[in-house]
Amino acid sequence: MPSDEKTCTLLHHLIERHAVERPDSVALWWYGDAINYASLYRNAMSTGTRLAASGAAGDRIAVLSWNCPQFVELIYGATAAGRILVPLNARLAPAELIHQLQSAGVTMLFGDRELLQPVLTHTNFAPATQTVYLDEDYLNWRESGPREPLPATNPEDPAWILFTSGSTGRPKGAMLSHHSLMAGLRSAALSRPVQPSDKYYYPFPLFHVSAHNVLLQHLYGAAVVLARSFDATDTLTACSELQVTTMSLAPTMIVLLLDHPGFTPAHLNSVRTIGYGASAMPQTLLQRLLTDTDVGLCQSYGMTELAGSVSFLTVEDHQKAALDRPELLQSVGRPLATAQLKLIDEQGRECATGAVGEVLVKAAQCMIGYWGDDAATALAMDNGWLLTGDIGRFDGDGYLYIVDRKKDMIISGGENIASREIEEVLRQHASVRDCAIIGLPHPKWGESPCAIVRLRNDASDSELHTHCRAFLARYKTPRRWIRVDELPLNASGKIDKPLLRRLYAPSS
Repeated sequence: MPSDEKTCTLLHHLIERHAVERPDSVALWWYGDAINYASLYRNAMSTGTRLAASGAAGDRIAVLSWNCPQFVELIYGATAAGRILVPLNARLAPAELIHQLQSAGVTMLFGDRELLQPVLTHTNFAPATQTVYLDEDYLNWRESGPREPLPATNPEDPAWILFTSGSTGRPKGAMLSHHSLMAGLRSAALSRPVQPSDKYYYPFPLFHVSAHNVLLQHLYGAAVVLARSFDATDTLTACSELQVTTMSLAPTMIVLLLDHPGFTPAHLNSVRTIGYGASAMPQTLLQRLLTDTDVGLCQSYGMTELAGSVSFLTVEDHQKAALDRPELLQSVGRPLATAQLKLIDEQGRECATGAVGEVLVKAAQCMIGYWGDDAATALAMDNGWLLTGDIGRFDGDGYLYIVDRKKDMIISGGENIASREIEEVLRQHASVRDCAIIGLPHPKWGESPCAIVRLRNDASDSELHTHCRAFLARYKTPRRWIRVDELPLNASGKIDKPLLRRLYAPSS
């Protein structure tokens, strides 16, 4: 058993130490039920010894489920058994899920009964795949049947295969080792310290890399208040009844929380910090939070291939932004000491301060590579450096600004247009609640910017165009305006631009 958090090398070590030293401390809150560390560890190891009795180390074990305690048991139990966990995105279509099951060579599938049915009845589902429903079926499986001791596991062994969002083609399975996940936790702890007494609210999917935040809490013995998925009413209730101290929310979720008819600042009285990612924090939202509450804000920059984050905009940085440096809100903060970051231009040369280039990262938390795809791995990794596909720049104080994703850059008449730049301008308009800019085909210019807007008040195309022209060049100003009631979000809480392109490109 590891003696402290510094000697934890495998995922199940995170809960093993607390199960022995603090067995009655709460590890999970699940809609009023408190699950202590002793119970979580016992159940996870019961799952692990059952898995060890069939198949072999290195087998891939998939989970298709919304958040639930059984999912957390599998996170620890499967990897303790030397198996590789493959969390599947519950929002995908059956054909997409089948592709990922086949790509990863999954031998056993756990999941929500309703979510599994379309997969199990799909013509391409492999009938040899053992399936366990995460209800009484799972409990019976976990507590009965053959068992074997847990095998020896190397920290460099793959622990998870997480499929990327697939916005540049079919999703690729990023392999994260125990070592890379543990390194990611220690990086996060530098800017988001955890106290054993914390109650951390987690509404993101456990099938997303943001689940590393759950592991981070367990590294330090804190309690995770697990939500099945984000719901503003449930979030406010949890904050009030359980006195939540820390949270992870996307800016879009924060807006839904503050706009909830039952919200009062008192709901957040116990909350010390809210960590966010996925998109920048609008200045108006920051001012609203700082004026009405005492909550500290912390933004992180990372991705699936990095097992978490490598750069943080700290609570202190947000306070600077509110006072006299609003431009910091467009930054993702400064790199951590645990990671090296650099920018390179299209010729592979390192960029000077202020110049724009692709972000490269070298860190212990980097992925091993893409499962079964040496060619994609070779394109993404260069001598230990991960090519992120993000376009950014550093300012003179070392703050990193993400200008855009490579794939989100719009090329119009030979000019590169950063969609984020236009979005930031549009969000300054009083009638715009949120927006997304995508490039759509144009017969003359190749592409032109299209604005998909969610409004709080009516605003004409002409009014929005005039607003943009006050801040942007003509070629950057959207030529088409589409109004929607809601903007679709992907698993990480980001606006789903690939879906928007599929929805609106054909009609253009």
